[in-house]
Amino acid sequence: MTFLKALYTTYAFFAFCLSFLLLFPFLLVAIWVPGLKKYGRKINRIWANIYFLIIFKPIKFEGKQNIQKGKSYIFIANHFSYIDIAMMGFVPGDVVFVGKSSLGKIPLFGYYFKKLHIAVNRSSARSRAEVLARSKKALDEGSSLVIFPEGGIITNEPPFLQRFKDGAFTLAIEKQIPIIPVTLSFNHLILPDQKFLLLSFKTAKMVFHPPVDTTQMTKDNLGDLKSNCFNTIQKQLLLDNTISAK
Repeated sequence: MTFLKALYTTYAFFAFCLSFLLLFPFLLVAIWVPGLKKYGRKINRIWANIYFLIIFKPIKFEGKQNIQKGKSYIFIANHFSYIDIAMMGFVPGDVVFVGKSSLGKIPLFGYYFKKLHIAVNRSSARSRAEVLARSKKALDEGSSLVIFPEGGIITNEPPFLQRFKDGAFTLAIEKQIPIIPVTLSFNHLILPDQKFLLLSFKTAKMVFHPPVDTTQMTKDNLGDLKSNCFNTIQKQLLLDNTISAK
């Protein structure tokens, strides 16, 4: 079984590289031609559909009806695996990812990410301030945001979440933007964060929870908002993984 997983992982890696390279010229056009960046971000969804199809990875979706077309949201998700970013490509609409600046170091992918999305260096106060300004601008322009509120793959005991950082929730309250919690139920089993990455054959699951309304909220509601979203994702993680283990 380990040999088969290694073979599957190798295939998935080359499929990732090849599919990205095939779409990269279109991304460059979207980056270089003024006014086309939102179309470049739409390629995220095209790529996600192509990639998961060619690696034969079925995904079960729940709650898509909770997303209203043409409306801006802040999507927050648990982050246990490197495959999380690729799977969040299924989020509909013009979606800007807020991710770690280390993504910018990946050849080609890093260039695309820095130009079409938002990279943050959490150790730099200046970077965090710039990210906040760019995030507000994206929301003002009608885009949605994808944020992993744990701040990275930091838990040692998935499916148990680590504490959420304040950024996404402070931004949602300030801009009065609804938050949609997203549960990536099995990614920690599909591609565990281990020394040797091995992709499993397990079916993936992605749950879009009902939007959390932030209108009329103030900074005094920050703790309750964060706790509500945390509990929503954690409850789904425990439910799905308990059922899966039976």
